[in-house]
This record gives sequence, structure tokens and C-alpha cells, in this order.
Amino acid sequence: MVGRSNVGKSSLINALANRKQLARVSNTPGRTQLINVFATPSGATFVDLPGYGYAKASKATRATWPRMIEGYLLEREELDRVLVLVDGAIGPTPLDQQMLGWLRHHDIPHSVIATKADKVKSSKRPRRRRDLAEGCDLDPGDVLWVSSTTGAGIDQLRSMIDLWLQP
Repeated sequence: MVGRSNVGKSSLINALANRKQLARVSNTPGRTQLINVFATPSGATFVDLPGYGYAKASKATRATWPRMIEGYLLEREELDRVLVLVDGAIGPTPLDQQMLGWLRHHDIPHSVIATKADKVKSSKRPRRRRDLAEGCDLDPGDVLWVSSTTGAGIDQLRSMIDLWLQP
């Protein structure tokens, strides 16, 4: 799972696991500073990588993240799919677009998950869905929208993950 700092990676892991404190959630960007691995009941693992973009961490710590993240994504043979989390209320940032381009360049299977769906007003959702998908160079139906707060889309994401993890 990748995404910019404060996009909701830890909150989404908690929602998927149906646990409140499995992954540490913070309002401060950059709290995830290591590769955090979570085991699933099926024996698969779910990995939370440090966020990209602004982080309230030392310059020396932030400097280690790109190589750590790239090394993990390029060298992990068991990697089935990368979930790229994009803030649904903000849309894809240049850093999100850079990450998507990097994954495509390296032929790494990935899916875009729009987080914070509850923060988008219902009257603006159709336009936001189109704009976000276009910014990610995808069709609107290729982006799954979720909310860790309301639970919207969480069951659908769980089902998709189960499909991706089938042998």
C-alpha cells in the first residue's frame, strides 16, 4: 500500500481488518517510517509503506524512504499488487502521478483506491470521480472509492483483495 503522507493508509488497514488500532493512525504526516507488515487470516501479508510527500520526520529519515520503498517494490517476488491510495477529496497530486508512472514503467501490477470518499459532497461526486480517474490516466470505473470513516467501499475492496490473492 502506497500513497502520500496522510492519505489514510493506516486508517484503511484498520478498516479492512475491522480493528481500530492495528495500524497506528496519526494526524501528523509521516508517522509511518518503516515497512509495516500485517499478516492476514489467509496467510498473505499486507504491507504499509511510508508515505511520500510532506512528512514531519527528520531529513535524514526521509532520505532513506525512496530507496527503501523502491527496493521493496522492485525486489519483492511475492508482490501481487500495489494499492495506490489517492485522496478522493484532493485528487491525484504530482507525486501520485509520479508514483503511478513509476509503477507502470516497471510493470508492477497496481490499482488506484480513492480514500476519504465521505469528504466529497454528494453533489460533486460524479465530477470528482471523473477528474480523479482522468488525473490517474484511468477510466472512472477503474478507481475504487472507499471511506474508512463510514465503511463505504470497504467490503468491495476486501472482495477485490481476495480475488487478487487467489493462486
